[in-house]
Amino acid sequence: MKENEEKAEGTTRRDFVKTGAVAAAAFSIVPRFVLGKGYRAPSDTLYIASVGVNGKGESDLREFVKSGKAKPQFLCDVDQVKAAGTYKQYPDAKRYVDYREMLDKESKNFDAVHCATPDHMHAVVATAAMSMKKHIYVQKPMAHDVYEARMMSSMADKYKIVSQMGNQGSSSDGVRLMQEWYDAGLIGDIKEVYCWTNRPIWPQGNGMKWPTESREVRDTLNWDLWQGTAKARPYPIGRDQGGIDVLPFSWRGWWDYGTGVLGDMGAHILHAPMKVLGLKYVTSVQSSVGGGGSLDVGPSSNYTVMSFPKSDKTKGPVKVHWMDGGILPPRPEELEPEENWAGIGDGGMLFVGTKGKMTAGCYAEAPRLLGEGLMDKAAKIKPKYDRVKGSTGGHYAQWVEACLAGYGNAKTSSPMSEAGLLTEAMLMCNLAIRGVSVQQGRRYPARFVNLEWDAANLKVTNVDEVNQFVKRTYRDGYSLSGI
Repeated sequence: MKENEEKAEGTTRRDFVKTGAVAAAAFSIVPRFVLGKGYRAPSDTLYIASVGVNGKGESDLREFVKSGKAKPQFLCDVDQVKAAGTYKQYPDAKRYVDYREMLDKESKNFDAVHCATPDHMHAVVATAAMSMKKHIYVQKPMAHDVYEARMMSSMADKYKIVSQMGNQGSSSDGVRLMQEWYDAGLIGDIKEVYCWTNRPIWPQGNGMKWPTESREVRDTLNWDLWQGTAKARPYPIGRDQGGIDVLPFSWRGWWDYGTGVLGDMGAHILHAPMKVLGLKYVTSVQSSVGGGGSLDVGPSSNYTVMSFPKSDKTKGPVKVHWMDGGILPPRPEELEPEENWAGIGDGGMLFVGTKGKMTAGCYAEAPRLLGEGLMDKAAKIKPKYDRVKGSTGGHYAQWVEACLAGYGNAKTSSPMSEAGLLTEAMLMCNLAIRGVSVQQGRRYPARFVNLEWDAANLKVTNVDEVNQFVKRTYRDGYSLSGI
């Protein structure tokens, strides 16, 4: 690695090797010529500190390791039972419960941070890592609130580190094919895009409330640290006792911790429309909901429409329709009568153009053009955009390779500069959804209203009540870093 590239990184690899010599008992970092042929030198390995290592965190780590160039060096989780499987896979990794302690004590001993916590902790973990000039991989959505997304969007470039959001479909060949088809003018001008998902698949809506009864927290779970930035609540009785389950997955529907269906699937399905059409900040958003949403929990279904201004790649404004909970757009007339067009993965997308239509499943899988002769024309178009090795599955190795190459020397598919725009659009939908939620028997005035968004000032201009959701107040002990 060149000297100027090493200086561009926070902790240089030269410094890292020196640190490793001091901490030899923990790391066994030795030059390649000592180890012999076939061994990888430390400078060719990305040492990762991971926050949230069960569930998606475990599968992320497995994919990083598959690259052959990454090593989980530190593992942090608040739930020792759920994390046990990951600990077993990486027995040499040092373990922590509080990410703040890990980052403070071990900052000189790793290159990058991977964050796969619940949504409400993404921003505080990721900004802490970036402000220390550590490369960052943060699961989708990269933030819980619009304010967080905006603050994070420029931080990777500010601190000159490599970033990637965990929406692996952004690395798919399907996105690049659709870009090429659209750029070639095969479907003409686009004014409407429809996106949908089959989720939620966790309890959400239908009058759910936090139980008034609590239960004792097991010794292997630090409930206080799990709640993190959110307000403190008693550990609830479980569903088997007439209460609720929050862990390990059902937190998604609770606004304090999750971002609902948009946060779970929006990054996978909305990425392609925003990328293909070059969309940036929404100008307005309107939502209608079903199934008992409230200020505490999301609804069981919703239909939200985002309005985007003309971009460099469109001829005019674009409306993007989001549907979940079983809602689907009208069936395209170009399809065969019984063709299952909406059943690819967990959702899909439909671009409606003046010359034809374009559709794909979740992660932009199986893209195709609807219209006579369009697929024949598409076959003659030469590739224009570079493919990611491994397509969707290569998303993880792409980040590892980019981190090793150093800031500015390689691209990632979902850097924070792009992921921030996508995340903000998703979270703007949540503003509208929460704005039509029931509170003490009345409805917010956002119902039947198009929320007008002043992107420059991070403010809804016509319904002030929803601005309380643009930026949260964290509990003591938590804050954004380096913004």
